Amino acid sequence: MPAPTSPRLALGVLATGMLMTVLDGSIVTVAMPAIQGDLGFTPAGLSWVVNAYLIAFGSLLLLSGRLGDLIGRRRMFLAGTGIFTAASLLAGAAASPAVLIAARFLQGVGSAMASAVGLGILITLFTEPRERARAIAVFSFTGAAGASLGQVLGGVLTDALAWNWIFFINLPIGLATLLVALRALPADRSPDLRAGADVTGALLVTAGLMSGIYAVVKIEEYGAGSAHTLGFGALAVALLAGFLLRQAKAAHPLMPLRILRSRSVAGANAVQMLMVAALFSFQVLVALYLQKVLGYSAAETGFAMLPAALVIGAVSLGVSAPLIARFGERNVLLTGLVLLTGVLGLLTRVPVRASYATDLLPVMLLAAGFGLALPALTALAMSGAEETDAGLASGLFNTTQQIGMALGVAVLSTLAAARTETLTAAGRPTPEALTGGYHLAFGVGAGLLLVALAVALTVLRPAAATKTRQMTMAA
Repeated sequence: MPAPTSPRLALGVLATGMLMTVLDGSIVTVAMPAIQGDLGFTPAGLSWVVNAYLIAFGSLLLLSGRLGDLIGRRRMFLAGTGIFTAASLLAGAAASPAVLIAARFLQGVGSAMASAVGLGILITLFTEPRERARAIAVFSFTGAAGASLGQVLGGVLTDALAWNWIFFINLPIGLATLLVALRALPADRSPDLRAGADVTGALLVTAGLMSGIYAVVKIEEYGAGSAHTLGFGALAVALLAGFLLRQAKAAHPLMPLRILRSRSVAGANAVQMLMVAALFSFQVLVALYLQKVLGYSAAETGFAMLPAALVIGAVSLGVSAPLIARFGERNVLLTGLVLLTGVLGLLTRVPVRASYATDLLPVMLLAAGFGLALPALTALAMSGAEETDAGLASGLFNTTQQIGMALGVAVLSTLAAARTETLTAAGRPTPEALTGGYHLAFGVGAGLLLVALAVALTVLRPAAATKTRQMTMAA
């Protein structure tokens, strides 16, 4: 296959693929009422429009990343993008709940295949430290700001056209990405699949992650202490423990445990899981607060969240790379986490009758901390992996992101709903009860960020960060 015409063109392809994945995760949320009314979903069934995607995506990332190392990351990206694009057509044309849920599951499969190898391709294309830092900043921007952009786009498309177009819009983007990727992405030489295939390990980790994510996303319906949650949670723990034992003994493990011995890899993934779980309360609960308490429409909610996306993008693209080069990944990460803790701290005091300019806009601007934290975390998570494990490290990083998201959805939304019910039973008006529930979730989210700060301070020691930069410069 032809060599890439330009590493920057290849970066554009990878970033566009990531953007489609991130947009698809958030663009659906504002269209849910329209989907329910058109296709006749029950309230419980409607949650599977999100859950089917999340379960497939989160459980297949690690496997897809490792398979990319074994059969070629370019092949995995192309196949995943193709499946995602075809599934988007099926979702947009769906005339029944069953077809839409099946299409969403297939979208999750395609997204996992494409996004799991994106970072692995990127770090092999950009070897010079400053160029790699800039490339990671661009790639991180698509993840950091894409969710807010998805809310804007979802609201506009749903209001102006119909919910189907939140899926149909993926068709031209996906086809263009495939056509450019065929020329822009380099053909990577990889070991024969037979030299590293661990079928037992693949089955264990996929089933374990699928069981765990399913248990988490259903906590709100069944309760944290229910037999359903505890049963699937125990099954997930048993399967994942079996996977780790298998990896310690297998001649050709799916996930060589050496990757977890790197303090930067292990620490960055732990911090990311906590950070993403906490920031669910910003991404989703703020949108619910705007609509249910302040009475914003879907489109108005998207535009209200837009300043956060813009400031995250500006910081990711224009500020994070120079700061990382000068002060190191750890220090930039710590600064970002402090800013994000301030975001959730301010939200614990947001009133029932809020002024956007004085109560919410400053919060949106402080979201710049995400534009600092995510590129630094990405650089740390990828720096400790050998080139042959780049796809695996990329898949692992995306997996912990999805686990954090699932935990945030389950834990924070459950706490908010329980607090709201308590306040409603005490006779509080609905807007006040809802706001009280959101306050609790924001406070717990701030606590998770403080734990993430503690992990970053203790695990990602300055010596480890210095070693990370030296390894990057030597690449």
